[in-house]
This record gives sequence, C-alpha cells and structure tokens, in this order.
Amino acid sequence: MLPVSNPHPQFSITRASHVVLGVTDLERSRDFYRDVVGLVVTEETDTTIYLRGLEEAAHHSLVLERSAAAHAHRIGLRVRSDEDIHAAERHFAAAGIEHRRVERDHQGPTLQFRDPVGTLMEFTSSMDVVDRKMQNYDEYRAGFPQRLDHYQVVTYDVQTATEFWTGLGMRISEYTATDGSDELWGSWMEVKGNTHDLVFTNGRGPRLHHFAYAVPDGSSLLHAADVAGAMGFGDEIDRGPGRHGISNALFLYLRDPDQHRVELFNTHYQFIDLETPPIRWDISNARRAQLWGMPASNRWFFEASEFPGEAVQDPLLTATPQTLETYLGLH
Repeated sequence: MLPVSNPHPQFSITRASHVVLGVTDLERSRDFYRDVVGLVVTEETDTTIYLRGLEEAAHHSLVLERSAAAHAHRIGLRVRSDEDIHAAERHFAAAGIEHRRVERDHQGPTLQFRDPVGTLMEFTSSMDVVDRKMQNYDEYRAGFPQRLDHYQVVTYDVQTATEFWTGLGMRISEYTATDGSDELWGSWMEVKGNTHDLVFTNGRGPRLHHFAYAVPDGSSLLHAADVAGAMGFGDEIDRGPGRHGISNALFLYLRDPDQHRVELFNTHYQFIDLETPPIRWDISNARRAQLWGMPASNRWFFEASEFPGEAVQDPLLTATPQTLETYLGLH
C-alpha cells in the first residue's frame, strides 16, 4: 500500500539543509566544489571546510571533513524551531529510534539519529547567518549553484523508508512501482513545496546516491560541463546533461575526487496544494529516468557513498536496470 503523509506530525521538518562528507584530500575537494561546481567557501579550518550556494544565507549547506575514508557522514534537514528539536527527541525516544543531541559548529540545537533503514541523519533548528552572494555576479563560477535542494538515498527497503518519513510529515510527489501495483521501487518526498527534499530508490543500501544544488537555468549546466572538461574533470561527468521524467528536471551529475556524487539541476515544479495526488510511474517506463538522452551508466546505477559503520544490505526487490552499457549492446 502506498504510504500516506501524516498531516499532523509532532514536529515540523522544513527543508533539506546540509550534507556532511568525509573526504581524503580536503584541499583538493575544496577546489573541486569551489572551482568545478561553483560553491562559495564560507570558512576553513585544518580539518573542516564549510561551503554554500550563492543565494544561501545559512552558514553552510556542504561540510567537508578530513577523513581516512570517503564516507557520507550525515544528511541534514532543518526543523522550524528549537521546540521541534525537543519534540523530535520525545518522539524518537517513544518510537525506539537511535538518537543523540550533539554540538555542531555554526548550528543551533542539533539532533543526530539513524532512520529504520540505516540512513544517518541530523536535524538542526538554526544556523549562523552570512551574506547572500546571489547578486555578486562577478563571483559566479562554473554552474552557479544557488541552493541545496535535495538528496537521493539508495536503500534495500523503499517501503519501510517511505513509511517512516511520511509518518514525519513528508509528502510523496512522485513514485515508481511495479507495473499494476504499488510495490515501491522509489519515492520522491517533499516538505518545502517542490518535488523533493528526500528520495529513496531501490538498491544496495543504505548509501547516499547524490545531493543536489539548484542552478539558474539550463545554460548553467552546460557551462559547468565545459568548466569540468577544461579543468580535467570531464571524465567525472557521471550522467547528462539530460531531462528526467520524474521531477521534469534538467540535470548534470558529477563525481568529486572521492567519488561522492553531486547533481546540478534546474526546472522542477511546485507541489504545494494538498489535494494534488502523487505522480505514479511504472518501473517498466524508461521515460521516468530520462525523457531524452542516453540511459545512465553502470556506475551511476550501482555506485554510491556508504555511511560509516552502516552495513550495506542487498535490496528486497531485485531487477536489472537498462544501463548505457546494455543499451549500446542492444543497438
């Protein structure tokens, strides 16, 4: 059965907020996200670099932490107020969800937890405020990323993940399912009024597939691809440019020096009105993945960033997607 959003959750999640990555070469990763992607460096220490999009007033949306191994350390979401942090603590304690309060630089009250499928998350209610750069056009670089928009997580159990997050108030905007049923292969969920803040897709997980920044227009994607090629990262264009059926987004995916995946995208739509039903896609419908353009490669489908200490499990549903390699083999 397709999960239904809880209209009255005990606390209010407002948006995708920030992602924390472990990187093995801090300076090289900084240069990639600053010069190839186009993010703004907010602050640097010997162990941590904070970056943000051009229109963001929050101190950071990407945190790079010097690490021995390349892992996705945490996915961050904002809640509305400090009281929502307290309410989340009470809810998780009653539900038996692993959680702990932590101190995070430049963040207000922060609660870290593990969802039922092993995704390592944190909520925060506030951040230090910095100047927006959206009108500093002389400082625009690469893809001109404006703001963090969403995450996609690979999970072994899409149904369980979706039930948990819709129970916390997220709404399904689109989903993929076995033809003729509601057996979930992927769910696109939102709280901020566009198509997604958090996505779960079927596969070996839990792993972070990608995090995504909104860019001003389609030409920004092409410019980012040109910059990546000029700076020696052309082979790290993982997919695109192209247009997804799901979310209607133009997209470009890149891999950083540790092979974490970042998406630049444009043009998804509003999903605000409560009476609007989610869009359903049969798993057999290839247009869900791309309205035009070639299928994704093996590495786009099967590679992703692991969470530290979380065992990766095989998916409950199994199928072989059509990859670029199999597509070319058939034509």
